[in-house]
Amino acid sequence: MKGIIGKKIGMTSIFSPDGKQTACTIIEAGPCIVTQVKTKDSDGYNSHQLAFGDKKEKHTNASEKNHFAKSNTSPKKFIKEFRDFSIEKNLGESVTVEIFTEGEDVDVVGTSKGKGFQGVVKRHGFAGVGQQSHGQHDRQRAPGSLGNSSDASRVMKGVRMAGRMGADRVKIKSLKVVKIFPEKNYILISGSVPGHNGSLVYIQK
Repeated sequence: MKGIIGKKIGMTSIFSPDGKQTACTIIEAGPCIVTQVKTKDSDGYNSHQLAFGDKKEKHTNASEKNHFAKSNTSPKKFIKEFRDFSIEKNLGESVTVEIFTEGEDVDVVGTSKGKGFQGVVKRHGFAGVGQQSHGQHDRQRAPGSLGNSSDASRVMKGVRMAGRMGADRVKIKSLKVVKIFPEKNYILISGSVPGHNGSLVYIQK
């Protein structure tokens, strides 16, 4: 596995030489610093810990300062561990977007936008009761019956109801790397990526 931590910037479009338009998400990925290397002998498994985003000294406690000092880097905001890292990197070395190549498929992990408390039509795609008529009392978007008259007189677990929507961990698989700009640490991924602009994402292969 290889991966990197990034920040979602926004979306744009790329046109191919034959005029085909591809919607892309711009991600500022890296540079990430290797702050810990775990091996099977010392920790029971192999992994690389990457850190991304600068953090103020006054917001960093002593244990974090000592941890980052081992890799000779300044305190970082975000830390992510990638198991079985396929690229040989030593402690303190940086990981950039150049570990990926244009045209390869990657998986992107992010946190979806929070929608708050939503009804069943938006949350689960209920169709409603159809055309509104006299005597309906604005029940068009209501969920309808929740229980079962022939079974226990209660609402069973798992019934799709209104509730909190979004703000969940989402992985989008097999997105294509359209273009890479190493000088700006930008990587363009085809399609949409979960999260709002400025949110943290993980790109992994």
